[in-house]
Amino acid sequence: MGRGPAKLNAAAEQVQTVLADWRTARVSPRVRGALEFLEKLTLTPRETGPADASAARAAGITDSALREVIYVCFLLSTMDRLADAFNFPVPEPSALKRAARIAVRWGYRWMSV
Repeated sequence: MGRGPAKLNAAAEQVQTVLADWRTARVSPRVRGALEFLEKLTLTPRETGPADASAARAAGITDSALREVIYVCFLLSTMDRLADAFNFPVPEPSALKRAARIAVRWGYRWMSV
């Protein structure tokens, strides 16, 4: 399976493109629908509702995938707030690259403590 440095570099490039502007990044309609839902959920959670979930579904997001999107948003938002509250240090770039290699090779469960 192609899980080497080339895949990691390609993924990193696509992430940078999406972070720069997800609206113009070359992603599938499903990913774009998930990103649109995530943006609204993150920036205006009280305004996010059933119509937004319906729009995500229309883009091809399944109910299961939509739940995962919501869980990930919740977890990352919570971690961000905790990191800010407790002044967590930002890891060095080399540590982030190592964690990315582990995630690509073994999945996220191997990175947890």
